[in-house]
Parts: sequence; structure tokens; C-alpha cells
Amino acid sequence: MCGIAGILFTDHRRCIDPNWLESLGSSLRHRGPDDFGYLGWNDRMGAVVDSAVGMFDEIRAAFIHRRLSIIDTSKSGWQPMQTNDGVYSIVLNGEIYNYLELRAELEAAGHVFRSHSDTEVLLQGYARWGQNVLSRLIGMYAFAILDLKRRCLFLARDPFGIKPLYCYVGQDMFGFASETATLLQYPGMRRRVNATRLYHYLRFDVTDYGDETFWADIHQIPAAHFLEIRLDAGCAFSPRPYWHIPPYQPQDIGYDEASRHLRDLFVDSVRIHLRSDVPVGACLSGGIDSSSIVMAMREVLGGAGEINTFSYIPTDEQISEEHWMNIVVSKAATRAHCTRPNAFDLVESLPDLIRSQGEPFGSTSIFAQYKIFELASQAGVKVMLDGQGADEILGGYWAFMAARIASLMAQGHWSEAVRLYRHCCATPGINRGNLLSMAIGLQMPPIIQTLGYGLIGRDLMPAWMNSQWFYDREVPQSPMWKVDGRNHMHSQLVDSLQRQTLPKLLRYEDRNSMRFSIESRVPFLTIPIVEFIYGLPEQYIIDPSGLTKAVFRSAMRGLVPDTILDRRDKIGFSTPESSWVWTLAPWIEQRLKSQDARAIPIFDLRNLDRYWHSILSGRRSWGTAVWRWINLIEWAHTFNADFDV
Repeated sequence: MCGIAGILFTDHRRCIDPNWLESLGSSLRHRGPDDFGYLGWNDRMGAVVDSAVGMFDEIRAAFIHRRLSIIDTSKSGWQPMQTNDGVYSIVLNGEIYNYLELRAELEAAGHVFRSHSDTEVLLQGYARWGQNVLSRLIGMYAFAILDLKRRCLFLARDPFGIKPLYCYVGQDMFGFASETATLLQYPGMRRRVNATRLYHYLRFDVTDYGDETFWADIHQIPAAHFLEIRLDAGCAFSPRPYWHIPPYQPQDIGYDEASRHLRDLFVDSVRIHLRSDVPVGACLSGGIDSSSIVMAMREVLGGAGEINTFSYIPTDEQISEEHWMNIVVSKAATRAHCTRPNAFDLVESLPDLIRSQGEPFGSTSIFAQYKIFELASQAGVKVMLDGQGADEILGGYWAFMAARIASLMAQGHWSEAVRLYRHCCATPGINRGNLLSMAIGLQMPPIIQTLGYGLIGRDLMPAWMNSQWFYDREVPQSPMWKVDGRNHMHSQLVDSLQRQTLPKLLRYEDRNSMRFSIESRVPFLTIPIVEFIYGLPEQYIIDPSGLTKAVFRSAMRGLVPDTILDRRDKIGFSTPESSWVWTLAPWIEQRLKSQDARAIPIFDLRNLDRYWHSILSGRRSWGTAVWRWINLIEWAHTFNADFDV
């Protein structure tokens, strides 16, 4: 796990200032405090690596690497890493979990290794197989390879976008980095905002899908894509996919057999995610996902291995999962660590949280995660396992219940749909009206969905948004539901994985963990697990009784305590936002009336003020939109965002 960056001038007359490289390296120090390295290249000297930039003169390509030592912590794992002939050079952020198996395959083919690192396995794998190495990898990764044989930069990102890779394309230059804040320092970079991304954030809390970012001039390589940049030609940002989620074709497999196979896949994934030369811990909320990870860790490690768990306990007992955490802690015999932040801790930490994230984020639950990684850092744990992705592949959100009902309706199974609707309504926290309206809405064409959105009181352009600013920039206004044939739940699962939910959660996790120099691993997200689950009949995911994650609960029987597996409520790392609003009301009022707020033209401040005071007066219930206002104000101020686009 590391921080990487690089730059290429395709114009032979331009050179990179070495002092500037040191500044970029410093901006990524939190991602890799253990070591640093640089590569400089031009046609005269070839590719040269060093721990200082003083020797680099008249170079037109450079790599920067900040190292967080996890696997092979010796000097032999140092980066940038080169093949013996100097033809291939790499900087890698992430881990290749199946590196031992790939290494054995390469050694059998005659390759000789000088380190025990996964980075060298990836490098030699690329030298042998080229871009086809991507189909062999199990891991989370973002990497760049200087390929002098084909005279190109080759960049790739893992299948789910667990690790970030941002790019900037100028007229005769190309730059990449692990974080947008680093790219903002590149020459010629403007800080223009992306109007469409701002609309989707403010209206739908959707942020990180596709190749765009909140910055108009910064793109990201999408998950499961690679990019090639020629060393001697004009730069073009044209990522290409190397993996797709297969079309939905339900497997002919019995429920019990599916449960057994899923258990084997999951425990094996946890096993390879535990590969590390430093201590490994786990986030524990007390829910099914994190509890399953902890219990699988105990299964793999046996009784002797120490497991450190890290949990957030809210000040509001109604959303506290401490009882459930204690059950897992006792059963797995873990060493438990807990953090209990309050509203004032949020205000104190907010500037650092904003800087760490680099782009706006959706709710204060991210703050709970931030405090957990801070706690793990204080305990000296450098690797953490977490349950991100489980809800998106196993139907863990209430919206998937609506999608399952919609599937039954679309397939003509009306009586089953009605029964399922009644069962789902008995689930804690379910709003009957929202469940029904979404199930019906998913049956409608997009244009009807757009009209229907207003009919149920959900304006596509709320009064507190400056509609003229968005109209002037031709930002399309439509709900972000998707319709795909008759298998609505499967379609929603895929959309949640690729666009609506998981991309932003992975970004939050990466920035929060790396802020404290911690590698966070997510064992639910492997191609074998995702392809298997997405190929199961929909009723295996949400069963006729409305039970979510049904097949996974069955798979974990005998490993995870039944009291955890039988839970139907869902809390996670929820913060008491509504009560925090009252505690922080004077501070929120001050920020909404600040010069920073007035400098943001996308707000209609008069209507925004009315909305805010309707909450204070009790005429309107608390909504997460207020948090997004505050977050955007702080982000725009911190990064000097330019709204004049």
C-alpha cells in the first residue's frame, strides 16, 4: 500500500523540474511514510531509479513512490522497481493477494526473483504476459509501468476501484496520482468544478462513478480499466475495460450447495487477505458483514493468533451496536478497541477530514470510520480488514427489497410480490411508502420516472439550488434509477456496485485509512465471489420472507453466532446526525451565512436559509442535504474551487 504519482512530457523540448518532484512526493507522505523513491527517464539515459532527485537532469518522464511497507518490508521491496534489463519499471499502490501462486507459475517458466514482494511478481508478470496479466490478478491495485519495449506508459486499476488512480491530460503532458490534491499541483492545472458531478452530489448523494471527478480537468481511470499513453505522441485519455460483470444468467444450483460454495469462497478470500508481514486487524460494527470477517479470521488463524478489532460506539444508544460487537468479541476472543466521538469532535476534525478526502462526501458516518482508523493507528496496526462491498453484492439496503418486488411484478408474479412487500414492511426502519413508490417507479421508463419524481414531492431541482447556474451549464436533471429488463434486483445490485454506492464508499475508506498510513482490505470484493453471487437466483439474495443476504447468512451458520445472523435491523457506522444538528446549530448557522457560503453560486441562499430554519422550527424533518451544504462549503474553501466554468 502506497502513494504513487508520475508525469510525462510528450514534447521532447520540455523537462521536469526535480525540485517539483520532491514537493509532489511530500504531498503523498501520509500514504507511505516508511520510504520514498523516484524514477527519471529520457532517451539518453534510459530509466534510472534513486531515493533522491538531485541526479535527474533534463528528464521528461518521472515516477514518484511513497512506501507503506506491508509485504517484504526489506529494502528489496523498494519502489520504483525495475526488471534487470531496465526495460520495465513500476510503481504500485495496493496488494496482489495471489502473488505466491503467480510467483510459483513464473518461477516454473524460468523467472528469477530478487525479492519476496508482490510488486516484483506483478512486474515480471507484465513482462511475460503484457496486459493479460490483469486477468490473473486477485487484489486491489493501481499501478503504472514504464514500458520501454512498447514505448508507453501502462496504467491499470483493480476490478472494483478499491485503489484510486487519477489522471490529468494537458496539451503535451500526462500526469497521474493517487489523490486529486496531488494533481492540483501539476503545471497548467485549473481548479474548475464539474457542474454535473456537483448536481448529482447535492441532489442524490452520488459522487464517484465513471471516469469523472468533482474537478473538470481531473479524471479517474474507472474500475476494471487500463490506459496506455504513448511516450512520443499526443496524450489522450481513453481507458479500456479488461473485465465486465457477466450478463445475468441464473445458475442451476441448489440453495444448500450455493451456501457451501459461498462459504468456501469467502473463507479462502479472508485467508489470502491475511497475507502480510505486519499486524492485521479488523473493523467491527457488530453487523453480519464485519462479524463474518472477524469470525473467518479466527477460523483461518486458529486459536493462537491475536486479532485486534476496532469499533465505533455512538453517543446515541438507539443506534449503538455495542451489544452485538461484544458477542463477536467474546466468541472470536479478540482484543477490542473502541472510539466514542461526539459532535464537537466532528467540528474539530472536519478540516483534516476534508483535506484527506480531497472531494466532497455524503454523510457524517464517514467521520466514525475516520476515528476508527485513527484508533487503529494509535494501536500500531498497519493493515485492517473491512466489509465494504457486502451490501452491494448481497442486497443489504432497503432499496434492493423494492427492486426484488419490482422483479416479481415485472415477471407477473403479483401474489408473490404482495407477500414480499408485506414481509419487507415488517423489517425495522422500512418506510412503506418509499418501498412501494420505488418498486412501482422501477417499472416505468426513464421519462415517466422523471415526471413521477415530482409527483411524489421529490424535486429534481430543489429551491435551495440555483437552478439557473445548472441550466446555463446544460446539466441534465433526472433520477438516477436504472431499468433493465425484468431482473430489476440484479440490475440494481450491479448499478450499486459500479455507480450509485460502492465507488464513493471505497473512496471514503481509502482516504480515511491512508490518512493514518493504514492499509484497508475488503475481502468481499474478489471476482470469484462477485461473479458467483451475481449468478445466483434473486430469491437466494432476498428470500420470500424479505430476509436480505439470505444465502450468505446460511453460508455463515456454524461460524458466526446465530444471534448476529438472525438480525434484521441495519445500523452500521451510523452517527446521530439529527441530534448533532441541534448541538451544532449555532456553528452550522454561522457557516451557512459565511463569506465562504456566499462565494458558492450554486446555492440559492435565501431558499437555503428558509429550508434550514424550517428544520430548526420543527416544520421539516432533518435531512442529509444540510450536511452536504456544509461539506461543499468547507471543500470549496479548502481547495479554492473555481465555480466560474
